[in-house]
Amino acid sequence: MTEKRTEIEELGEFKLIDLLTEPFGLQHDSSVLGVGDDAAIIDAGQHYTLVSTDLLLEGIHFDLTYCPLKHLGYKAVAVNVSDIAAMNGVPEQITVSIALSNRFSLEALQELYAGIRLACESYKVDLVGGDTSSSTKGLVISVTAVGKVAKDKVCQRKGVQPNDIICVTGDLGGAYLGLQVLNREKQVFAADASMQPDLAPYQYLVQRQLKPEARMDVVHAMRDMPLVPTAMIDLSDGLASELFHLSRASQVGVNIYEDKLPIDKLTYETAAAFNLDPVVCAMHGGEDYELLFTIRPQDLKQVEKHPDISLIGYATAAAHGLNLITDAGSAVPLSAQGWAHFGKGQ
Repeated sequence: MTEKRTEIEELGEFKLIDLLTEPFGLQHDSSVLGVGDDAAIIDAGQHYTLVSTDLLLEGIHFDLTYCPLKHLGYKAVAVNVSDIAAMNGVPEQITVSIALSNRFSLEALQELYAGIRLACESYKVDLVGGDTSSSTKGLVISVTAVGKVAKDKVCQRKGVQPNDIICVTGDLGGAYLGLQVLNREKQVFAADASMQPDLAPYQYLVQRQLKPEARMDVVHAMRDMPLVPTAMIDLSDGLASELFHLSRASQVGVNIYEDKLPIDKLTYETAAAFNLDPVVCAMHGGEDYELLFTIRPQDLKQVEKHPDISLIGYATAAAHGLNLITDAGSAVPLSAQGWAHFGKGQ
């Protein structure tokens, strides 16, 4: 009898993680939270220590045809800092491990680490270790971020209650449109090397893709209010996908309003040029690295005047499901269509 083979792409990233890690229990009292959130939580006595790791692979997560190494180094740190921010914490240390082929020179690696250093200075974190190895296929970067948070201020994906207000920072869909622009210019250049890319009109979108910023400014602002969200997550895989994570962790439904989605004017215009729906880009694009969080209704006045926080909906009973309320007032069930890590050809 042939043993059944389950293809990874049938599972998707998060189902795969669940199946692989489900047998593991926590053996130490200090391990407060393991797999399943933006960062692990470790009891360090007076506070919690937060730990998060991300892996970036050439050809999967970045394309060096248009991604400068300095930007890549910065982004590798920023996406990990974003995970610490999503727990309402402050990053303090990182480790960086790389694997590379012999096509990379010392000067190229120095450019990569210049970006890492800029991010360390920007987010006030220390580079405290890492590892290097050879690679037969391109560049691999693994960053681990370590931070801390007061025990009474930590945020997780769980904690949302019906009627909690759903908030998001910044604007959505820009990083996805930036990727579309970069891929288009790459194709034009491949067809005719004399055609130099013109990225000037899309500078904001391209920056959103190549050099995202972790929203530590909002974390600090909420601390000053003071405000502790009931739940929080960062937007790496798209708004819809992250809403599903909050819904699953908290066992609630959500209503999101189309006319409340923060979408930049350039994102709208570029989406139209690519024959894309800007709302779809905002809901499913990914890599915005904004913060999605929920607050109690009584805390509304704390955030409603913040210039970079948008109120986009509210939590409901789980039985109501996840819905996008259109401009016409109809409820459209949401689907999580964020980027799939294990699709065919990857």
